[in-house]
Amino acid sequence: MGQGRKSRRHPRRLILMRQLCACAALLLSGAASAQAQLYPTRPIRIVVPLAAGGTGDTLARLVADKLGEAYGQQVVADNRPGANGIIGTELVAKATPDGYTLLSASTGNTAINAGFYGVRLPFNVERDLVAVTQIATTTSVVIVFPAFSAKSIKDLIALAKAKPGSVNYASSGTGSAVHLGTALFESMAGIRMTHVPYKGSTPGRIAVVSGETDLMFDGLLPSLPLIKAGKLRLLAVARAARSPIFPDTPTMAEAGADVSMDPVHGLYAPAGTPRAIVTRLNRELGRIMQSAEGRAALALIGAELVTASPEEFAALQRRERERFGAIVRAANIRIE
Repeated sequence: MGQGRKSRRHPRRLILMRQLCACAALLLSGAASAQAQLYPTRPIRIVVPLAAGGTGDTLARLVADKLGEAYGQQVVADNRPGANGIIGTELVAKATPDGYTLLSASTGNTAINAGFYGVRLPFNVERDLVAVTQIATTTSVVIVFPAFSAKSIKDLIALAKAKPGSVNYASSGTGSAVHLGTALFESMAGIRMTHVPYKGSTPGRIAVVSGETDLMFDGLLPSLPLIKAGKLRLLAVARAARSPIFPDTPTMAEAGADVSMDPVHGLYAPAGTPRAIVTRLNRELGRIMQSAEGRAALALIGAELVTASPEEFAALQRRERERFGAIVRAANIRIE
């Protein structure tokens, strides 16, 4: 008899437990929504895993300024360079997921590092970071020492084929976007050049200006003043279409090697950051950067607006990790 009564009560207990769980879920959802509505209530830090002065740093500071204006709260760009961006990226990957520590990074800091270092990274990009939004793409260019004999990409390919290893190129470090982009070019053109890694793009660029190295894949923004001053010569732009800044300069595809290296810049947060905050940041940055003022600011630094949902941006990053992982394997690039 007692057992019968117990079995009849059991379904009621299950129903009660389900109701309590549903109430708890609603309360948590409401709390998260309220948190997002109030966000931010204190300064936000955007970690930049790059040295000051480059394209990625300039873009991050633009985002910080515009986001600070929109929120009426201080938003600070914090440079944490080193180890191809690993130091700054790890800092955010292990930060408290509350929306107050964010990462402004390019393809090189996320997809390329994941493809190159793999399990040796002290974090997992897909597991430890959540994609917030894609912001812009910037232009990569091929720059050479002004007195370098090759006057075009076709000349460069012919020279490298005639004398394998005689042409040397600078990079911002082994496994960097510059290194892998040039390795991709070598693979597609069927040539072999000599890699000279430097501790950052700035010393690599200086090496090309001085003639210490012959060429470099570089960002358009930092090399632009040197190109205009005649201290560097522009061979091609490594993007799908010609640059509006240099409309007479051919793309790599037009020059005979279809290498597109437009870095994708975006914002990330630590995994576990409330979805409502991620969504709000995505919408706010999309609104800011799509405004006439935002587009004009991007144009000044040679960047083009590209927006995406968090899911679309995460999918792009997965594709880029696979692409650069394949480049690393095909070129047999190893950590030096």
